[in-house]
Amino acid sequence: MISRRRHGLCIGIIATLLLLFLLGCSAARTVNSVSAFVQNAVYSNKITIFSKSYCPYSVRAKRVFAELHERPFIVELDQRDDGHEIQSVLLDLVGKRTVPQVFVNGQHVGGSDDTLKAMANGQLHKILGRN
Repeated sequence: MISRRRHGLCIGIIATLLLLFLLGCSAARTVNSVSAFVQNAVYSNKITIFSKSYCPYSVRAKRVFAELHERPFIVELDQRDDGHEIQSVLLDLVGKRTVPQVFVNGQHVGGSDDTLKAMANGQLHKILGRN
């Protein structure tokens, strides 16, 4: 027979393992929901910019679209509780966690320098469907 002390210890271990399992499942759901948010933002909007409100490079990228009279969907990562997780999803998606990350019609344009370059060489107009 198992002593009461051992029995209590076993119950405690089982309860702890169950809690860890449930927390792991919750974390996996959080990652999946963040990933779904990023995918939805990229593919449901003509222009999506993952940005930080204080970043001068993000401001510069947003200014490009303002000059084109376009209204991008902007995700300010520093103003979201899940901003860090979104940056991790971006790392998996495009290989970078830096901001800004610009997407036009579901296509990754890149950061601020990439956006300015695409504007200068006409590629941004093509992606936007302009002549």
